[in-house]
Formats: sequence, structure tokens, C-alpha cells
Amino acid sequence: MMARVPRSVKLMALGMAVIVLALLSLVIGKVWVPASGWFGDDPRWIIIPQLRAPRAVLGLLLGASLGLSGAVLQGFLRNPLADPAVLGVSATAALGAVAAILVGATGGAVVFGAAMVGAACAMALLAALSWRAEGVITFVLAGTVLASLSGALTVFLIAIAPNPYVVASVMDWLMGALTDRSWDDVARAAPAMLAGGAMLLFTAPALDALALGEDTARSLGVRPVRIRLLVIVGTGLVVGAGVAATGVVSFVGLVVPHLLRPLFGARPGALLLPSALGGAALVLAADSLVRLAPGAGEVRLGVAMAMLGAPFFLLLLWRGRGRAWG
Repeated sequence: MMARVPRSVKLMALGMAVIVLALLSLVIGKVWVPASGWFGDDPRWIIIPQLRAPRAVLGLLLGASLGLSGAVLQGFLRNPLADPAVLGVSATAALGAVAAILVGATGGAVVFGAAMVGAACAMALLAALSWRAEGVITFVLAGTVLASLSGALTVFLIAIAPNPYVVASVMDWLMGALTDRSWDDVARAAPAMLAGGAMLLFTAPALDALALGEDTARSLGVRPVRIRLLVIVGTGLVVGAGVAATGVVSFVGLVVPHLLRPLFGARPGALLLPSALGGAALVLAADSLVRLAPGAGEVRLGVAMAMLGAPFFLLLLWRGRGRAWG
């Protein structure tokens, strides 16, 4: 019955859900700020513009970026188990940030810059390794090797760090969170996320053509090398900026396209905008819920998403056993 609902109505419903969840994220927390406290002399009001509004905006951008990049990669690689981590950009961006923290960087701008340098190096290496490759196998293998190498180097840096307090700070950052983010963090991350998101949305027609096979896509005027470059740069920008601003938050790009495919169909290009909205809704909802965990502190957003995403991933593997994914 839901399939008969016009696409525009379903998109509008997703957009309204994002708006409602964004407003709820301004209210929910260890200190609740109801709508009645948004006006007058309620001292709780100051929490909204200084803490919760930038957190909500950054969560919206992060979720939209991860959901969109996941849908693009699943369509481009023609593999429903693909997500942004497959490129190794997030692991390399995390490596850059960890290196900056371990050498004593304390400013958010320095850590952000180091993470973006790591993401840029990953993009350059992926482009160089897969530039003349005809298929996607080299592309996937390059990303897998890059992710493994970056992860190993991150662990190595943590192991040789002389200061246990800095190591604790690194581990806290790696778990991913929107806690205590400011408008400065939004200003640093938003340009890269918006530019990368625009590049990924631009791939929609090519993804539809590639779903028919690379030979057919070429006959329709699609240039696979150009699309691969757009995917690398677009994903690198959105994922690199996300990791730089919030730490590592995984599984959003894997989960969201699967949840929305029954509602919007399997055509890759048609799934991009819904996945961006769905990713924003998922991250906003998860970030609101982690604030309600008992105790003085919050459950880290990255931990919460891993607890949600890992069982979902296993369910996909269980349902897909015995048949090819590619």
C-alpha cells in the first residue's frame, strides 16, 4: 500500500520527520528545555543556541552525508553491503586526527585540518590506484587495503603514545560523538559536506545507467572513470569532514539505504535524496536517545550506532547467504 503513495509525499514525510527530530533534539537532554522555556526569562534557554542548536545542525549534516554516501557506494559498487568505510577515507581521516592529538594539538581547527589532510591523502591514493582500472574490483581492493593500513597505523600510534591521558582523549574521540560541538565545528565541516554532497547527488543518472551494466552505461554516454572520480572526491569530502568534526560514526551509510529501499524502490539514483533525509533522521534520533542514557555522562553516538548497525549487518548476511551480492 505504501508503494502507491507518490514519491513526493514520501519525501515530504521524511523531510517533516527530520524537522520534528531536529526540534526534539533541542528539547531532549540531561536538562530538558520544553517549548515553554524557549521564551521569557527561563535560564535554560541559553542551552539551545550555545549547545543544542549547533549539535542538531551538525547531526543533520553528518547523517545526511553518511546516508547519501552509503546509497551512492551501494549503487556504484552494485553491492548492498557497501558503506563509506569501504573506501578507507574514514580510517585515514581518523589517523590524521589521532596523529594531531598525540603530538599535542588542542585546538579543534588543528585536529580538523589534520583529519582533512588524511582524507585528502586517501582520496589521492584511491584515485591514483584505480584511475585506469576498468572495473570496480581494483577500487574496492584499494579502499580495503587503505582502511586496514590506516587502522593499523592508528593502533600503532596509540600503542607508542607516552601520555596515558592523551590516549584516553584519543579513545574518547574515536568513539564518535556530537557532544560539546559548537558553531565553529559546524562552520568548519559544513562547506566540505555540502560540496561533497552536491557531487554525490550529481552521480544519480550515471548510477542508474551503471545498474544496467558497464557496457550499456558506456553506450549511454557514461564515463566510468569520471564517475569514479566524483564518487572518490564526494565521499572523501563528506566522510572526511564528518570524521574530522565528530569522530568515527559508522553503519549509517549501510543501514539507511536498506531501510528506505522498500519504500522508494531499488533504482540507485532514486534512492540518493531519500537516503540523505533518512540518514539525517537516524542520526538526530540516535543522538537524542543517547542523551537519555542513565548516569552522569552520555553513551557515545558511534558506540550506539555500532550497537544498532552490527546486528543489522549480520541480519543482511544471514538473509543473503547462498546468493551473490555483486
